[in-house]
Amino acid sequence: MNYFLKANKNLLTYSLITILVIPLIGIKFFFGLIGNILVLLFLIPIFLLLVFFLVFNSYKSKINICNNCGTISLNLNKNCMNCGANLENNMNRDEFDQKPSESTIEVKAEEIN
Repeated sequence: MNYFLKANKNLLTYSLITILVIPLIGIKFFFGLIGNILVLLFLIPIFLLLVFFLVFNSYKSKINICNNCGTISLNLNKNCMNCGANLENNMNRDEFDQKPSESTIEVKAEEIN
């Protein structure tokens, strides 16, 4: 036995390294794999929620409301599907084009006795 250990010292060293190190690397790999799967399970719903909000904002910017009847459309038609009014006027009209005096309400103060 003693002769076997002396003759195969390198084989014994490498086999001990293999027996001790490879399971540690395997366990570290397993924990890393489980950790990455858990991270993906948390990040995928957040990513899908972000995509949902981007799509929602895209559709929200395309929504147009008819001034005549109040029907909501997605800027696919030039005319309102309900009453036939021209919707291009709504698209070109901006809320900031109006004068502030047209959109504010003047209130007169009265003195209370």
